[in-house]
Amino acid sequence: MADDNLIRFGWEEWVALPDLGLPALRAKVDTGARTSALHAWDIETFGPVSKPRVRFTVHPIPGREDVVIPCSAVILDRRTVTSSNGESESRYVIASTLRVADHSWRIELTLTNRATMASRMLLGREALKDHITIVATDRFCQPELSYDVYHSTHVRKLAPNRALRIAVLSREDNYSTRRLVEEGEARGHSVEVVDTTRCYMAINALSPEVHYDGKRLPRYDAVIPRIGASITPYGAAVVRQFETIGTFCINGSEGIVASRDKLYAHQLMARHRIGMPNTAFASSPKDTDSLIKLVGTAPLIVKLLESTQGKGVVLAETKKAAQSVIDAFRGLRANFLVQDFVKEAAGEDIRCLVVGNKVVASMKRTGAEGDFRSNLHRGGTAQRVRITRTERETALKAARAFNLNLAGVDLLRSETGPKVLEVNSSPGLEGIETASGKNVAGLLYDEIERRVRPAPVRRRRAGAQAGD
Repeated sequence: MADDNLIRFGWEEWVALPDLGLPALRAKVDTGARTSALHAWDIETFGPVSKPRVRFTVHPIPGREDVVIPCSAVILDRRTVTSSNGESESRYVIASTLRVADHSWRIELTLTNRATMASRMLLGREALKDHITIVATDRFCQPELSYDVYHSTHVRKLAPNRALRIAVLSREDNYSTRRLVEEGEARGHSVEVVDTTRCYMAINALSPEVHYDGKRLPRYDAVIPRIGASITPYGAAVVRQFETIGTFCINGSEGIVASRDKLYAHQLMARHRIGMPNTAFASSPKDTDSLIKLVGTAPLIVKLLESTQGKGVVLAETKKAAQSVIDAFRGLRANFLVQDFVKEAAGEDIRCLVVGNKVVASMKRTGAEGDFRSNLHRGGTAQRVRITRTERETALKAARAFNLNLAGVDLLRSETGPKVLEVNSSPGLEGIETASGKNVAGLLYDEIERRVRPAPVRRRRAGAQAGD
C-alpha cells in the first residue's frame, strides 16, 4: 500500500462513535494495549438471556459530569482486562462503528470507568487497521472535532435509535399493560411490569432509590405510570421518586394527582380558561339551594369527587331529586360536585387521546340504552369520530394544563362549544385503539423515544472549566 493511502494517527485523536450517539470524543492511541476501552458509568445489563444488552452512560467531556449521553448495546462478551498498573477487571465487550474524518470501521470496546483518565477513550492495537500509521510524537493528525456539538440541538438529531429499558407501573394484567409490553418489545426495548404497591423507597439526598422485592430497581430510561385510582397517593409518591432520580416519566406525579382530584382538576381548568360544564361545590347542607342555583336549573349532575368509570355519578332530573341526592351524599360524608346537564350531548361524549403535543386518536362514546353515562365499562359503545379544530385545541390545552404527555380528555359537544368533563392520566388503550384503528401504543413509544434522546447542555463561561 502506498504511503499516500495511510491514515496518520498521533498519540491522541478526535473520533466519533455514531452507533452510540457520541459525535465527538478525544481518544488516546495506545498500541501497548490490545483492547480499546470507553469510559462508561451506571453500567447495567438488561434484556433477554439469549441476547443480553448493556445500558450505560458516558460523560464525553472531561470535567463536565452534567453532560450525560445514555447508551445501550448488545453484549458480545465479558473479558478480564489487566491495566498497565497490574489491576485486573472484568468488563463487558460491545461493538461500535469508529469514525475518523471520512473513514469508518467496526471495533470492539470494553466498558470501564475512566473518570480519572484525561481521555474518555483508549484505542488499542486491535482497533488500528493496517492502513493506519502511528506518529507517536504528534497529536491530532486527523481533523479536530468539537465538544460544541453537545451544547447544540445536533446532539439530539445525531442520537441513534437505541434499545431502552422501560418500566410500566401497573398492578393489572389488562389490555393496556399487555399492549405496552408487546409494542415495546417489538421495537427491541426491554419492558418490565412493576407492581406499584410492591415498590418502596430509600429517600435521601445523596442516592435516592426505588426498591422492589428486596432489590434496588435498575436505572430505567423511561417509566410509564398506570396508577389505579385506589392507590393514587402512593402511586404518585413512587413516580415522584423516579422523578427525583432523574428518570423520564411519561406522566409526572403532579399531573397524576391533579387529574384524580376532581375539585382541583376543575379549578385548574378554570384557571386555564378551559370550557367545562358549570360546576359548584359546597360543604355546608345550608347551601344546597344556593349550590343548585349556581349551576342552573334541573336536570343536574351530582358527582362524587372519588368517582371513576361513571360510578358515583347521578343524574337528578328535578330540583327535588337533586336535593335528595345531595342530602344522601352529605349523609355519607362524601365530597361531591354539582354540574349542569348538557342536554344536547344526548348521552354521548368524545374521548380525545393526547400523546405529547398531538391528539393522536379520538372516538365518540354512546351510553347504553337508558343510561346518560357513556363509559365503555358501563356498557357504552364507541366509534371513530372526526373532531373539529376547536375540539382538538381544547383537548391539547387541557392536557397541557395538567402537564401530561399521555392523557384521555373527555369532552361534550354543547351549543356553546366543547366542554371538558375529565382529564384521565391513565387512559385505557383498548377502546381507543379498537374504535380508531390506530396503534396508540406505538405512537406513545414514538414520543418516549423522542423524549429520552440526550438534551443539549449549556456551555460554561470561558475559563470556568478546562476541557470544555
